[in-house]
Amino acid sequence: MKSLVRVFGLVVIAALLMMALTFSLNKSEGYSGGNTLTIYNWGDYIDPDLLKKFEKESGIKVIYQTFDSNEAMMTKIEQGGTTFDIAVPSDYAISKMREENLLIPLDKSKLPNKKYLNPRFMNLSFDEGNKYSMPYFWGTLGIIYNKKMIQDIPFTSWNDLWRPELKNQILLIDGAREVMGLGLNSLGYSLNSTNEAQLQEALMKLKEMTPNVKAIVGDEIKILMAGDEAGVAVTFSGEAAEMLDQNENLEYVIPKEGSNLWFDNMVIPKTAKNVDGAHKFINFMLNPANAAQNAEYVGYATPNEAAVKLLPKEIASDERFYPDLDQLKNLEVYDNLGKKMLAHYNELFLEFKMYRK
Repeated sequence: MKSLVRVFGLVVIAALLMMALTFSLNKSEGYSGGNTLTIYNWGDYIDPDLLKKFEKESGIKVIYQTFDSNEAMMTKIEQGGTTFDIAVPSDYAISKMREENLLIPLDKSKLPNKKYLNPRFMNLSFDEGNKYSMPYFWGTLGIIYNKKMIQDIPFTSWNDLWRPELKNQILLIDGAREVMGLGLNSLGYSLNSTNEAQLQEALMKLKEMTPNVKAIVGDEIKILMAGDEAGVAVTFSGEAAEMLDQNENLEYVIPKEGSNLWFDNMVIPKTAKNVDGAHKFINFMLNPANAAQNAEYVGYATPNEAAVKLLPKEIASDERFYPDLDQLKNLEVYDNLGKKMLAHYNELFLEFKMYRK
């Protein structure tokens, strides 16, 4: 009997030790509360000095983790095994998270710095009234090209991508919404179209571009364009800004027919443990001085109207990344098309990629 009691005691002790270890690991992976704030963001998407500044001003310790896709971020939050107090999803992901009850409504009384945000970037379709999110960065989808390699094309239109002299020169971003969207835009249609005839017309036109497509890739676009490995690419403005810093021969344009206007916004996930700290952090990042510092460090456009005035003139006046309101009129945010239509977009994009082979 004593042996059984001893064994039972050892089992209980081992179990308690495992629980303590699990708690410790979970805490390091995102469990928060009290005096800790866990932030889930894209990689290299904040000035680290701002995290230190927030810790010093608030007395709250920051745990910072990163993701590389909206889908990965949503899956981890939906599973609920890891707690995050702040996340920074993109527009369409916010719409999905809202529908799936994964977000906590914001307490606007705790966000006085929201007054500095540009009204043009508020109350958009993916979060009407900004009930769940506050803008963090924004940008566009456009064309980047090498002026030295391709000298005779002005690149003002998506239709320039179909020019025969661009054979085997174009890098396309590996995204169904982006590629189908440019196909739709080139025909004068909305990039959120659900009209089957328009979608099929866009697919057929994209197939005609096939001889010009060198590759359909992701992050490799930055390396290939910076290294003069391709003449043209379709990419996001923030990525383009990095490429321009690396290669003086590159230029970025927003096609005249229109394009995607994207947003990454700050939200508070449903599983947050430090909701008050989350509001403090959002308000901290909406401070014009902090928003300007972050924009200058990251290279993406800030939606903070007061922050733009604090940026160096060469940045704030660059219409490639801070286009005027007339240019913005032709830009569209990706709507949440629903699982069925999104799957259809993916099918059409896959057909395009298979057609290339």
